[in-house]
Amino acid sequence: MRPIIGITASKELGKDEYNVELADTEAVVRAGGLPIMLPYIEGQDELEELAEHIDGLFLAGGWDIDPTLFGEEPHPGLGAIIPSRDRFELELLEKVLAKNKPVLAICRGAQILNIAAGGDMYQDTPSQLSGNLLQHQQRAPREHGSHFVEVKAGSLLHRLTDSLKLKVNSRHHQSNRHVPDHYLVSGIASDGVIEAIESKAHGFALGLQWHPENMARAGDTASLRIFEGFVRACTEEGDE
Repeated sequence: MRPIIGITASKELGKDEYNVELADTEAVVRAGGLPIMLPYIEGQDELEELAEHIDGLFLAGGWDIDPTLFGEEPHPGLGAIIPSRDRFELELLEKVLAKNKPVLAICRGAQILNIAAGGDMYQDTPSQLSGNLLQHQQRAPREHGSHFVEVKAGSLLHRLTDSLKLKVNSRHHQSNRHVPDHYLVSGIASDGVIEAIESKAHGFALGLQWHPENMARAGDTASLRIFEGFVRACTEEGDE
């Protein structure tokens, strides 16, 4: 049986419909998983059942995150937020991690993972992080690797990709800032922007600031290995 991978859906302001990127589902299927879209449910019993039934959680990209969740007022550069998604993902993530089930968190998802752990983030990286920043909202095709990430030796990301330097795509204006001690910063860009975090306390809880699902679609080896490793971890979890 293929492991069931729950993918968090995105939503547009003012519209009562969910959506999931094709690249997300394709990457999971290609890696051997069975993707299902997760709507924003609120009941604790239903959330517990959902966490029990899925073999792994894929926190996908999307709109910005409510800064009051980490004790800040909204910055002028903050974009659209979907509070119901924030609540759903944080509550489901808590239950999934309590069961030590694998989590792959992409872009916005990497920030939710960090906030759930007690960290915080830049609401608008270009205006809040000083220095000579790279172009983190690339003007290039989605699958194009536009800058490099230095990978921490011995980290989960290193083991998955077998690389200490990755070329990644970049499509974000928010990024993680303070990362708690029980998480490892396993990838960083040359301008200091945190590109990857991973839990030291869980078997597989990895947050990536870039979009490997787009690069996997174009056949990028490292991106494919990330998804294969994630699905493999979900398979092992389901076999226990």
